[in-house]
Amino acid sequence: MTPTAAERRREGRARRTRRKNAPESSEVMRAHRAIPYVDIASNEAVERIEAQSDRLLEEVGIEYRDDARALAIWRESGADVEGTRVRMDARTVRELCAQAPSEFVQHARNPDRSVHIGGPSAVFAPVYGPPFVRCLDKGRRYGTIDDFQRLVRLTHALASLHHSGGVTCEPCDLPVNKRHLDMVHAHLTLSDKPFLGSITAMERAEDSIEMARIAFGAKRMESDCTIMGNVNVNSPLVFDRVASEAIRAYCGANQGIVIVPFVLGGAMGPVTTAAAVAQALAEAMSGVAFSQLVRPGAPVVLGNFLSSMSLRSGAPTFGMPEAALSNYLIGQLARRLGLPFRSGGSLTASKLCDAQAAYESADSMNATAMAGANFVLHAAGWLEAGLVTGYEKLVLDADRLAALHVLLAGVSTDDNALGVHAYEDVEPGSHFLGSAHTMANYESAYFDSALSDSESFESWTEGGAKDATVRANERWKALLEAHEPPPLDPAIVEALDDFVARKKASCADAWH
Repeated sequence: MTPTAAERRREGRARRTRRKNAPESSEVMRAHRAIPYVDIASNEAVERIEAQSDRLLEEVGIEYRDDARALAIWRESGADVEGTRVRMDARTVRELCAQAPSEFVQHARNPDRSVHIGGPSAVFAPVYGPPFVRCLDKGRRYGTIDDFQRLVRLTHALASLHHSGGVTCEPCDLPVNKRHLDMVHAHLTLSDKPFLGSITAMERAEDSIEMARIAFGAKRMESDCTIMGNVNVNSPLVFDRVASEAIRAYCGANQGIVIVPFVLGGAMGPVTTAAAVAQALAEAMSGVAFSQLVRPGAPVVLGNFLSSMSLRSGAPTFGMPEAALSNYLIGQLARRLGLPFRSGGSLTASKLCDAQAAYESADSMNATAMAGANFVLHAAGWLEAGLVTGYEKLVLDADRLAALHVLLAGVSTDDNALGVHAYEDVEPGSHFLGSAHTMANYESAYFDSALSDSESFESWTEGGAKDATVRANERWKALLEAHEPPPLDPAIVEALDDFVARKKASCADAWH
């Protein structure tokens, strides 16, 4: 019997569902920029921002608190150290920044998944740090180690996320002083993408580095970056011991560090965008310079996390134009310094995967991409001003990141792209459906979203009239069901297990 129209629609929908829910973990995607950067400020404006940053370094100074060794390092470099306040010559700071590599590779244990940070490359990593998670089935709740492991597996399965990130959610069911061991263990065993280690205490940073040594080998660590840490400046103008000790731990081991001022305008920095960017630049340059005093040539990423806030309520806001402008500005400033930079992400203050989340995240991520960010933490999964990791949000954001790969690649103009021979079998007034050029290109000609529904109303209704959040819920479950841990030498797994067990047994649990 000839299938009815409804049966054909159902079969077509089933094929599309099978394809869209297929695992992606075998894919390797690269975001390589072939389009120009968006520079929004004139040379004069940029130079004025730089002059203000230099003034802050030289006249106001940066505090390095509760870390006597950090102060000694600055003092030995010739900086003016008065108590915990460090005033530094701006030219010397820039000379130190110039010692850091303009581009570097963070190696993954699967060499195909190693990432290039800097230059025309963009590296996308998931949300970092939320204590809560949310999904359509269970709502909002504290994150657990099971959630963390699921999120690592999901990140591994999503090809548009190049990097496993770090604290994709806090496993709040584990002791604070030991949970970093389980997190690093999960990154190393459930994924083969590069990852971030712990920074919350010197010992935890050192544990993370030691676990990387077990996986990669001590000799390899002397020459290659295999693990990075991400630290926030305690803005305004303060590096506390958490940040400075993490820089000393990672850079001292020749591993990477991302140094990020966290500025909410009107609270941790001035209310005006240019002033907040100038402060962030001074803070970040100070951190980069310090990293090079610890170990010249250590890989480092200059970061910026600047957002506005509601001056009526004090709540942080995301996806606003001021933050987008700061992304563009920090991109210009980082390129002038010759440093890779971190900025932006798919940021929103929304509590749910709703229209607000979509609009704010899209505006934030678009500015991030156009500004030329090289390393993008929070590229997927961020909800509720960073308090929540959303399962559905993670896969929805990852789908749009896949589209960004196409945008950043630009437009080819070779003979095939121009359709030089496309008119050989298509007469004027005819069509290109089924033509040789179309058949040769149809599989790759257009971006094919894994989650957007472009079918007819009838087909959508017959499929259950599912909105994007429901489709995303089905997708992350299908990806988890299909996930298989990438292969790892059993001897390495055994050594990691032994290290974690010994470290946990060496001290009592601490919950704060």
